[in-house]
Amino acid sequence: MASNTNESSKAVVVRFLEVFSTGNVPGILEQLHDDATWWVSGRLKGLSGTYTKIQLAPLLLGATELYKTGALRIVPLSMIAEGDRVAVEAESYAELKNGKVYNNRYHFVFELAGDKIMRVREYMDTVHAYETFLAPSAQ
Repeated sequence: MASNTNESSKAVVVRFLEVFSTGNVPGILEQLHDDATWWVSGRLKGLSGTYTKIQLAPLLLGATELYKTGALRIVPLSMIAEGDRVAVEAESYAELKNGKVYNNRYHFVFELAGDKIMRVREYMDTVHAYETFLAPSAQ
């Protein structure tokens, strides 16, 4: 498959983040190549590590159950593209059903295969993720 131009690569990623921000898990998965992987930085048990497309589905479904609106909005703040790779600085926002707010900053590297996402590397504030999703609630 021919390489994407920088602008078409950015457009694929923008579209993906738009779909991701709806919480529509089947729609999100449709944007991923069948052999896609998603790597999350850090050492947070249950969150960090590498996920295949098949492994990502239950993780996303579980997460959407936590959000008041059923979705984590991810807004790209800046993008740099070179061929089939796109680097993105982004910010997320979601109010959780338990009253917490998840508002993280990210650096993503997306690798594309045509109009599908092949690989994602996600770097974020893992302490904020832990405190929001994994830390025991204060009693």
